[in-house]
Formats: sequence, C-alpha cells, structure tokens
Amino acid sequence: MRLFIYLSEMLGRKVCDSNGRVIGRLTDVSMRLADEVFPRAESLIISRGFIVKQYMSVAIESFERLGKNLKIKKDAGQVNFKPEKLRVDFSLCRDILDQQVVDTHDQKVVRVNDVHLLRVDNQIYLAHVDVGLRGLVRRLGWQKFIDAIVKMIVPDSPYLKEEELISWRNSQALTLGRNKNVLRFNEAKRKLARIPPTQLAEIMEDLDIFEKLSLFKSFTFDLQKKVFTDLAPQEKEELIDQLTDREAADLIENIPSDEAVDLLADIPKEKSAKWLRLIHSATSKQLRKLLGFAQDSAGGLMTTEYLYLKRDALVGDAMAKIKKFVDYPGNIFHVYIVDDEHKLLGATSLRRFINEDDKKPLIETCYPKRIFVRTDDDVEEIALLLEKYKFSSIPVLDENDVLQGVITTDDVLEELISLAWTKYKDQL
Repeated sequence: MRLFIYLSEMLGRKVCDSNGRVIGRLTDVSMRLADEVFPRAESLIISRGFIVKQYMSVAIESFERLGKNLKIKKDAGQVNFKPEKLRVDFSLCRDILDQQVVDTHDQKVVRVNDVHLLRVDNQIYLAHVDVGLRGLVRRLGWQKFIDAIVKMIVPDSPYLKEEELISWRNSQALTLGRNKNVLRFNEAKRKLARIPPTQLAEIMEDLDIFEKLSLFKSFTFDLQKKVFTDLAPQEKEELIDQLTDREAADLIENIPSDEAVDLLADIPKEKSAKWLRLIHSATSKQLRKLLGFAQDSAGGLMTTEYLYLKRDALVGDAMAKIKKFVDYPGNIFHVYIVDDEHKLLGATSLRRFINEDDKKPLIETCYPKRIFVRTDDDVEEIALLLEKYKFSSIPVLDENDVLQGVITTDDVLEELISLAWTKYKDQL
C-alpha cells in the first residue's frame, strides 16, 4: 500500500460493507483539527444516489481497509444514510480544496488544487497541500493524457519532476468553519503570529472580504492594530465596515491618530460620529479637533503620538522613556522638549544623545535651530523643510507656539503621491 495518496485519487472510490457489497462512494474526509500540527482524519463521508443524494459519516476506526478499496466493518443493514449534507467542523473538500491558504513560510496566499495525505496504521493524516498545475490536472482526471504529451515534447520538464507541495505545518486555511467566521485553533494563531504585520497586511489584500475578516479576527488585538495600520485606505474601510461598532471604535481609539483621522474623514459622517461617541472622551475630543483641519495641511497630516519631556530632563530620562515606549505607535527617534504650557523649546534625536552622559541636560543636545511648521501650512511647504534639513519628522505648532503634533516623511509622501495621482492620472 502506498504511503502517500492524493485526495483526488480517493474521491469517488467505492465503499463496501463487510460482505463486499457496494454501499456508496467517498465524497469527503472530515478531519480532527484541535491543535495538531498534522490533522488526523476523523471520519469518511460517503454518499449514494444520483439525483437525490444521501450521506453518511463513518468513523475512521470503523474501516477494515483504507487501500485501493474502502471497506467498513459493518453490514449494509447496519448503516444509516441521511438526506441532508452532514455538518462537520472541518473537511478537506469544503474547507481546503479550491480554497486559499496562507503559505506561512514564503508568506503568500496560494490556492489549493489537491491535498496530499499520509496513510499510517489505517489512519489518514493531512501532510501537504498541492498548489501546482499538476495537482489541478490530476483533479480534472487528465494527468495520464497531459503527462504523456509533456513527456513527448519536453521530457525534462519540471512539470513532470517537481511537485508543488507545501507542508501543512507551513500552511493555514483562512476559512475554517465558515459559520464561525473566525480561525478558532491555537495552532493557526501560532503559525500566523510568526509573519510580520506588514506581510500579513499584504496577504490580506489578496483575500475576499470573508477571508479578510476571518484572518483579522484570529489576531490578538495588538497584532490587529499593527496590521490594520499597514493596510491600504480602501482595505481599511472595507474591513472596518464588517466589524461591530464597538470593535471599530476600539480599533480607531488605539491606532495612530493620523491613521484614525484619515479613516474617519473618508467614511460617512453618521458612521464616524457614531464611532466617536463610543471612544474615550479625551481621545474623541482630540480626533474631532484633528478632523477640523484640511486634509492636506500640517494639522490634517500630523499625528499626536510623539515623545516629549520638560526643560529639566536629562539624557538618562530620554533613554528611559524610549525604552518604556519601544512599542509606541509614534516616532520614538525624536524627543521634543516643552515648557509648562507645552510650548516647544527644542527638538533632539536619539542619534544626538545616545552616546552622551546620562546626567547631561537633554536640552543641550537639541538641534541649534528650531525647525517647525504651523497647523495651516500646506504639504508642499512641509516636504521642502523635511528635504532641506533631512529630518524624518517635524513638529507642528499653533499660533502660540504650542506643540500640537508631528508629521513624518511617510505621512507627507503618501499625501504627495495622492496629489500627484489626482493631478496627472489623465495623462498617465
């Protein structure tokens, strides 16, 4: 008996009772997932009938033989078929075959054309998913014909020698239990947690909205914030529209303020007003203030997440603050010094004080010239200053020199690209 077998080779096989009488054909395989790295088959689903089909699930332990012929230990009179499809948590045909899965090794989305199974001691395990062209040809029943043609034309073709198999250890289905709308297994979460947030955001862009939501809800809240921030604006709107109002408000409250404002500015006012009412009052007030600025102005582009210290702070205080806020959503490489009224006194960067004595006053490491923009300055002015002084961020002050926020080069670049596209898209 072959150790490995493809699902497409098993589907449609006759299933016999203990007396050798055919009782139906194999139509699906139900798997036991739990937290197993390689899931084990729980039962085989058998169907009979042509126009009106009936179904029955038989536990894997009830099979006498799982070879070329499938034979159960019971007599035909001891089995009961039902007229409706059986409900199972996870089956190969419904949840894996023709579905998209995440290749957690190469960090991309692939489509499953066949499933590679391992047979050991009358048990069946899910070993690999086949994402290659040959897997699709095998599914269609054309393998012998196509293989013969390829051998005649290109005998050394990689198509004949290289199987495109991905170990289930490095795969994760995105729609396990569609009725649950979420990945529910710890092993799935462990696999996905190994992928950087930026890569997860790119993966999500290749999925339909159901799969996006299923994948997103499997993340921890901390990972959700990071992935959501890295999504394109249209992707953010599509995804957050599928969340409950409470979930959406929690997300908006905990992502960088500039990202939150951009999102709130692009959705219907009734919806943004509803979410703002659910957000903590201080954060809501801050976001409403930012929404009052023009989107292409410094006020509209700035984020209110930044690190600041008072006039008497020492270098050691700045280092301690950076270490404390290492996962801070804002820029931690610049520190701003303010007075008791939050007016900007100076700006410094990690590069300027990292090698200084901890007891040295931080203000002595500030840039010699105070460079800033006003809340109503436009994006072109901001870009010129950032390029001139080679800063990665620049502070934003109001008319009273009170520090309102900071703008990063990323924020400016996104806005400039958007403006350029609007201006020149017809020519392009």
